[in-house]
Amino acid sequence: MSTPLTIYRPGLAVGRDAQVLHRAATPEFTGWLEHTRPAGGCARPVRLTGTIAAVERDTGRIIGQLHTDELPDRTLYKACGNRRESVCPDCAWVYRGDAYQVVCRGLTGGKGVPASVGQHPVVFATFTAPSFGPVHHRHVPRHTCRSRQRCDCRPAPCRARGNAGTCSHGQPAACFARHDADDPRLGQPLCLDCYDHDHQVVWNSFSGELWRRTKQAFERHLAALCRRRGIPLVRVVTASGKVRWVPPVRVSHGKVAEMQRRAAVHFHCLLRLDGVDPDDPDALVPPPAGITVDDLEDAIRVAASRITVTTPAHPNRIQGWLIAWGEQIDVRRINTASGELTDGKVAAYLAKYATKATEATGHSFTRFTQATIDDYADPEGEHLARLIDACWHLGRPTSTDIASGAATADDRQGILDTKPNAYAGLRRWAHMLGFGGHFLTKARRYSVTFGLLRDTRATYRRAEDEEAADTVTVGVLTYIGSGWLTEGDALLANTAARRRRESRRIGREELAHEAWLLGAAA
Repeated sequence: MSTPLTIYRPGLAVGRDAQVLHRAATPEFTGWLEHTRPAGGCARPVRLTGTIAAVERDTGRIIGQLHTDELPDRTLYKACGNRRESVCPDCAWVYRGDAYQVVCRGLTGGKGVPASVGQHPVVFATFTAPSFGPVHHRHVPRHTCRSRQRCDCRPAPCRARGNAGTCSHGQPAACFARHDADDPRLGQPLCLDCYDHDHQVVWNSFSGELWRRTKQAFERHLAALCRRRGIPLVRVVTASGKVRWVPPVRVSHGKVAEMQRRAAVHFHCLLRLDGVDPDDPDALVPPPAGITVDDLEDAIRVAASRITVTTPAHPNRIQGWLIAWGEQIDVRRINTASGELTDGKVAAYLAKYATKATEATGHSFTRFTQATIDDYADPEGEHLARLIDACWHLGRPTSTDIASGAATADDRQGILDTKPNAYAGLRRWAHMLGFGGHFLTKARRYSVTFGLLRDTRATYRRAEDEEAADTVTVGVLTYIGSGWLTEGDALLANTAARRRRESRRIGREELAHEAWLLGAAA
């Protein structure tokens, strides 16, 4: 007995396989694949409708015009561009590649950055949050494994305390378990009631300001060091014609924020010493001979131990909260004789975390609203639920916000009296557990920008098309939705994109192998 053929019709609830067969059987399938190629691997592409015109670059004359109704699916697909790997792996893959270039070019030069930066002193520093209460953690005293990614070393007991007893809430103050790397208890407080959830979300919110002041501190430390060693200031003329005397050394940074399992952020930073050219203040020149990488390390440790931020008064805590770095400040040099940290390893490490958000905590959230907050926030719930509740409660609107119409008066947690409300961002970023900063930031002079990399990629693609080289594409488009029309379309487009990526990877490896053979033969 033969199996009846399933016919796909728009609007008919059929399986994904039937959708794939229907799309692949159409005469326009090859054209559809080419049409969806720019957004092929995207999980939720943006669908646009409108008019696209080709305009002659020199004269401004319209030489061609097309409406999206004439295109396959009567829509134009565009990749979402989301950086988060948990949301769109393909767009995150592109973003991670750009992030790698941004970080690596600041270490080795290239793409407009002089190669001489590779000779500048540079360190890789990690700034962590302080303790807000004991949590379950995994510590390996001595690694014997070959790869930390596949570490199978035996960890030490979590919190072995022979006479710890219990806390004031009756919970054990010790943990003798040797946690596996995937143990869900990692990052969870030993006692939820003892843990200071309010302080942690406020620390996440103000960590950006703490970083800003810390960088200022070690730049001032280095400037004072120059004065003590007799290194003179540099006379610089600004673009407006004003004369300024500036320290002869400055620090350029590339920084990535990483969310720990306990849901507190910490920062991984590349800190590079640069000098100042009096004739061209924007030029990247080596630092003065009297300032070394040892001085940079000392400046970082001194600044991290001294700089703090005291937040404004809050009805829950009139004296505010003290924002300071934790005790674990790690500073390492790059490209040392041991080879433990190289330019490529550090750039790949930072680029990886640039595509993540709160996934390390085991959950990923979207922005909360008044209608959805009760599904996630719970002052008596688990660790993340209490953190979200702390964000929503501490960030409740002020009386000024109510008067100006910026917030509604029926807020479920009441009204603050402080003016202005320095904690308002906690509600906006409650889905990020209080952290509202960018996950990858850099100093202006550190390296290239994402915009430059994207413009270069777009220019390269236009140059591939000789006909488009003399024209400019102008679109008048309107957003009509997100996502593929069917699951079958998503499978076909993503599979084609994955094959193209694999072909490019194999091609790059073959070119690298041929270059190695030529070098060996020479």
